[in-house]
Amino acid sequence: MSQVYDRVALIGLGLIASSMFWAIKRAGLAGEVTGYARSEATRDTARRIGLCDRVCDTVQEAVEGADLVVLCVPVGAMGTVAQEIAPVLKPGATVTDVGSVKRHVIEAVSPHIPEGVHFIPAHPLAGTEHSGPESGFAELFDNRWSLLVPVEGSDLDAIARLRALWEGMGANVDEMDADHHDLVLAVTSHAPHLIAYTMVGVADDLRRVTDSEVIKYSAAGFRDFTRIAASDPTMWRDVFLTNKDATLEILGRFTEELFALQRAIRTGDGEHLFDYFTRTRAIRRGIINAGQDTDAPDFGRGKANP
Repeated sequence: MSQVYDRVALIGLGLIASSMFWAIKRAGLAGEVTGYARSEATRDTARRIGLCDRVCDTVQEAVEGADLVVLCVPVGAMGTVAQEIAPVLKPGATVTDVGSVKRHVIEAVSPHIPEGVHFIPAHPLAGTEHSGPESGFAELFDNRWSLLVPVEGSDLDAIARLRALWEGMGANVDEMDADHHDLVLAVTSHAPHLIAYTMVGVADDLRRVTDSEVIKYSAAGFRDFTRIAASDPTMWRDVFLTNKDATLEILGRFTEELFALQRAIRTGDGEHLFDYFTRTRAIRRGIINAGQDTDAPDFGRGKANP
């Protein structure tokens, strides 16, 4: 793959930024990758493991001269970071992000983007329950989807260039409207995470089942809940606060479905339960057939850093 950008700046050095760096280097997509994290400890870790060609001590130093700036911070912090970097953004540069909420990010970041700088929100649909600079690996985006969410008037060449970067990192790329994106993600990610957090919280509160029993006798379903519930608390707090309407809409529908299943169990309606489980089982098979998961356990979770 040929080089797409001369210089890429990664702001925030967690799982996604770290994986982007390794994937960019694997394919030779950028001449130089700079990085910045607000925490000195994170910057020290990044330097120790060779994450980024140059780790900077200020966000302004990291983005100065960059052709692409990627905001990899929690969605609640993106507006503040955009304001900080605005004065030093290179004319003609592109600013993008990796947040899992798009409408809020657009409203928070757009006012700070200078004339002549392109803003193209994005969201890679990839991740693990791990966080931090040491959690990244180059294969994270392979055959996963990355959604581009261009704002009104987005430059077509800048969009094509960003698409080429994500494709070069191994991702499948599609474009989506911001509001539709937030609804889709409320279904596929946000509400499921909240349900997982809730189920693990129920187990913690149910004192008739001891902690040791929960750990020792965990079945696969509960183990998956605990894996999801181990995700970064700051990121998920911001997601729910910034995608409130779509998440509440899906949770309302979930509650209706749950009440219907409660009724079927209470009344012994086995036919309803069997039909419901048959229909939902087909969705799982569709995900596997689409190459977005596998029957193998712990898929994608055991990879080490390069």
